[in-house]
Amino acid sequence: MRTVLVIGIGAGDPEQVTVQAIKALNRADVVFVVEKGPQTDELVRLRHEILERYLEEGRRPRTVALPDPPRDRGAPTYRTAVDAWRSRRADLWERAIADELGEDGCGAFLVWGDPAIYDSTLAVMDEILARANVTFDHQVIPGISSPQALAARHRIPFNRVGGAVQITTGRRLAAGFPEGADDVLIMLDSGCEFARFAGEDVDIYWGAYVGTEDEILVSGRVGEVAEEIQRVRREARERKGWVMDTYLLRRSPRG
Repeated sequence: MRTVLVIGIGAGDPEQVTVQAIKALNRADVVFVVEKGPQTDELVRLRHEILERYLEEGRRPRTVALPDPPRDRGAPTYRTAVDAWRSRRADLWERAIADELGEDGCGAFLVWGDPAIYDSTLAVMDEILARANVTFDHQVIPGISSPQALAARHRIPFNRVGGAVQITTGRRLAAGFPEGADDVLIMLDSGCEFARFAGEDVDIYWGAYVGTEDEILVSGRVGEVAEEIQRVRREARERKGWVMDTYLLRRSPRG
């Protein structure tokens, strides 16, 4: 039976690739590389750098480029847009797996960070399998996520003694600080929703391109550093054409 490996490759530093991931890479006959357009060519280059660094001598899997379909930004609801985008991904990936992998072939998808945290790869695999047009076994290899890398670079834990930590998105943070959590990890925040807490006793530990040569780190009381983060984020996006950032909000304990 065909095998598809979903391999977490870390947040950007090739040295974050685990031994388990390296072994998985060396099983692959085909590596599927999802390309999101010229602005993110650097991400494709980093994937190839990882392959060159960790493939054993004599191992040269074929690479197959998969153009990533655009997401409809004008859809009536966010969920509708995401579901349609995932289905278009499933169309392309299903055809590629069927065409590029023999009955006993092994393919690999390289996922930034960890496949379990705000990544659609596993959901797309489930949709392909549910269609039952092509059969395969799939295995997941965890990776170092951007929240993990962020915490390491700021030298902080996610939570405090007896406390909860919640991982959520900027879209949800816009509705307010999550109830019951004083430590909140935020991903996918293009609107800098942290700024709404500038008048509260909330600290922020922010990072962009964590683990790469372009890494930017800022921390402090939100009210004191919000404008700085917005400025450096805007400048980085203008310079590179894209930005990947993550941050932890830490509210002072309530008495």
